[in-house]
This record gives sequence, C-alpha cells and structure tokens, in this order.
Amino acid sequence: MLLKTFNLRLTECRKDVIGVFMEQHHAVSQPDLELLLNHYDRVTLYRTLTTFLNKGIIHKVLDDTGLTKYALCSGHCTEHHHADEHVHFKCVKCENTICIDTVSVPAITLPDGFTYLDASLLVRGICKICQTKYNHSPAI
Repeated sequence: MLLKTFNLRLTECRKDVIGVFMEQHHAVSQPDLELLLNHYDRVTLYRTLTTFLNKGIIHKVLDDTGLTKYALCSGHCTEHHHADEHVHFKCVKCENTICIDTVSVPAITLPDGFTYLDASLLVRGICKICQTKYNHSPAI
C-alpha cells in the first residue's frame, strides 16, 4: 500500500483521503475533502494533507481560483523534493483542474541574481469530457 511505502501508519482518515485522490481524476481542495469526508473534522483533514504533502505523496496544484488544490504525485517525489513540475489544465466548463503529467513546464532562464525553486503552468480550456458532453469544438 502507498502509505506503507512512505512509512506512515494506516489510519481510517489517511486511507479515506488516499481513496479520494485515487478515485478523482482531478485535483481536490481541502473544502472538497470536507464535503466528501464530512465525518472527519477540518483539523484532521488539514493534518493529513500536510503529512501527505511533506512526505511527497501529494503536490500542490494552484489554479485561477486562488484556492490550493492537491493531486497525487506521479511517483518521482520524495520527502525532500517534489518533482511534479508538469502542466495543469483547468476546464472552464466543469472547473476541474487536471495534472497533465506528459507535458513538462518549459525551462526558464532567469537573470543573474535570481534562483529558481519551482514553477507552475496553468492552461485553461475545455476538457475532453466537457467537449463531448457539450458538443464543443476545441476552440472556445
């Protein structure tokens, strides 16, 4: 199991939170988790997310709402380094934010005196499901 790989004790909350991440095909926020797992209090969910983030199980996904969302790491993250620098796609119809693991954030050259830590890239458009559902062409 994923939690054993990261030397974490298996609790009901951790198991349920991991279950949500494995079932969802898009990033989820803490308020999303609070709705889906309403039998856990906000603090317990926050601590679980923080533990998963610190261990490299999930990564932060920033979208245009200003709300922090989270998604499972692709497997290259560790406790000390997040390696999930890929494009995130925000659907303007369903408002889901999806990790596009196959597209990396382009290399950035910074001026002297600047140190690169990480980068994120958000692409907005209409996802495959919504294009089919609403019969949209790729153009908005």
